[in-house]
Amino acid sequence: MVGGGCYGTFYASQLAKAKVRGKTDYRTVIVVDRNQDCQARRELGEAHDREFVTGEWSTFFDAWLPDAPRTPHHARDDQIVPSPHMPHLMFEWVLRRARERWPTRRVSAGPVPGTVPTPYDRSAEGLDHTRYVSWADWICPTHCIEPALCPAIGAPRTWEMSDSVRELAQRLHVAGPALFVCKHQVFGVGMFSADAVRAGDRLVEEAGAGGDPVEILVGTISSCHGALNLLQLGAR
Repeated sequence: MVGGGCYGTFYASQLAKAKVRGKTDYRTVIVVDRNQDCQARRELGEAHDREFVTGEWSTFFDAWLPDAPRTPHHARDDQIVPSPHMPHLMFEWVLRRARERWPTRRVSAGPVPGTVPTPYDRSAEGLDHTRYVSWADWICPTHCIEPALCPAIGAPRTWEMSDSVRELAQRLHVAGPALFVCKHQVFGVGMFSADAVRAGDRLVEEAGAGGDPVEILVGTISSCHGALNLLQLGAR
C-alpha cells in the first residue's frame, strides 16, 4: 500500500472489509508511509494481517521489490496498491536498477515524444520528464473502478490505455513498452502485480544487453489514465 494518508486508509479499510466478507484473501497488507503517525495507523491500527512501515517509498521498494516473498500455494503474486497522486515510483525503481546494472553507461530519463490521441496530455517539469495522459477530459468519480460503462459519460468505454501506449511504442520504434497495469480487484481497490514490475526490469535488462544505445518506454497505467517515461541507455 503506497501511502497511509486518506487514500491508503480507504484502500486498507476496503480490503479488510472484503476479507471479512469472503470476497478476497491475503496474507498481509503493508502500509508504507514516511509519517509514523499516518492517518491509516491512527484510524485502523496494526492487526495480524496489517503492518506499517515508516520510511520513504523508494527506499522500501529498493529493498522489497527484488526479493519480495512469493508463496507457491497462492495463484497470484504480491500486489502493489498505488496512490492516485504518487510519483512514477515504478519507473524510478527500474531506472535505479539500470544504473546499478550498467554503472559505466549513460542511463537517463528522457521526454516521451510522439502524439497520443488522449484529450488530456501533460508533461511534468523536472528531471524525470513524466508524461501524464488520460482518456478523460472530465472529473472522474472518486475511486472509479473504470467499468465497461463509463459512469462519467453514461456510455460504453471505447478506449484502453494499454493499447494506446503499445501503439505509441510502435510508432516511436522504441523497446517495450514495460507496462504496470492497475486493475480494480475488489471493493474499489485497484492494484498491479509486483511481478509485472520485475518483468519490466527484465525487459530493460534484455533491451540493453547488446550494448547499443536503446530507449525503452515505461508506463504505469490503468484503463483510462497513465504515467509514461522514456528510459534511455547509452552505448556500452
